[in-house]
Amino acid sequence: MYVTIVDIANALGLSTSTVSRALSGDSKNVSRETEKMVLEAAERMGYVRNELAVNLRKSRTMTVGVLVPELSTDFYNNFIAQIQPELQNLGYRIIVALSNEDERRERSNIGLLSDFRVDGILLSCCSNTANTDILSDLIRKKFPLVCFDRTIKGLGCSCVRSDDYKAAFFLMEHLIYSGRRHIAHFAGPGHIRNSEDRLHAYVNTLSKHGIPYDPALIVQHGLNPSDGAEEINFLLDQGITVDAVFCFNEMQAIGAADALQKRGFRIPEDVSVASMYGTTVSTLVKPAITSVEKPVEKMAKEAARIIVSRIENPDAPVEDVVIPSQMYIRESSDIVFKSV
Repeated sequence: MYVTIVDIANALGLSTSTVSRALSGDSKNVSRETEKMVLEAAERMGYVRNELAVNLRKSRTMTVGVLVPELSTDFYNNFIAQIQPELQNLGYRIIVALSNEDERRERSNIGLLSDFRVDGILLSCCSNTANTDILSDLIRKKFPLVCFDRTIKGLGCSCVRSDDYKAAFFLMEHLIYSGRRHIAHFAGPGHIRNSEDRLHAYVNTLSKHGIPYDPALIVQHGLNPSDGAEEINFLLDQGITVDAVFCFNEMQAIGAADALQKRGFRIPEDVSVASMYGTTVSTLVKPAITSVEKPVEKMAKEAARIIVSRIENPDAPVEDVVIPSQMYIRESSDIVFKSV
């Protein structure tokens, strides 16, 4: 049982308003003796101040919802680890919800966070098209909403993202300049902006360098290591020549590299492997995976700044913050390091 202000008032024979004033330090309306008596009783009885109730009276809960599409890759785990202290320093706590790449669950989670009276939502979308009605309604009502990483073009809310097209283009050029011509692309879900940008970069880079586009080299089975293994085996079992693999994320790349090695291919001598969405996990496997890594700490700082800005001023201008990623060339494809 929680100890309430009513319990303290009954124990001391005081009114609840007097106890409330004493606990909030209202020395103008409560004597020092009464305040001391109330505080001693509160400590003795184990009273814990209900911050939620206090904040609700101020029309704030001092909480921010963080809604992510998946936790199988380190990117979102790292983002949550970074955004929590950033918002904590600004006086806010977070409530994390997982959509698990499910549009219906995302919709349900948005409603759930609203029911919890969060002051704002940081959202990484699981679809370009699903739930735009409810998101547009939040924006229309000037509810503080900031999309990060997976954003929706034209939605009308502030965004924090990297330039996936540019980063993917540079990564593809690295593979081409390494002499690769039969580059497979293990794509991401077709209904998210990041996948579209990376696929466009893949196609356009091939075109720029005069390499024929072969749709048979584009595969999409999933985002986990087992999917990456399945995708490379699918191509090789059909007799399709592959001398490089450009993956949507590092989990696919790790699975593909493992499957290639099990089939006797040397990396990078026979097949190069590279990925977007890289994290430190890419350095923990052999060979280490060439990857484009998003600046998670900078993204979290900007997301925290913007969401608090919109909470404090719902009419604050919409921002589209694009933070450069970095490409790390490692053993799986060779060469150096470049900012993209």
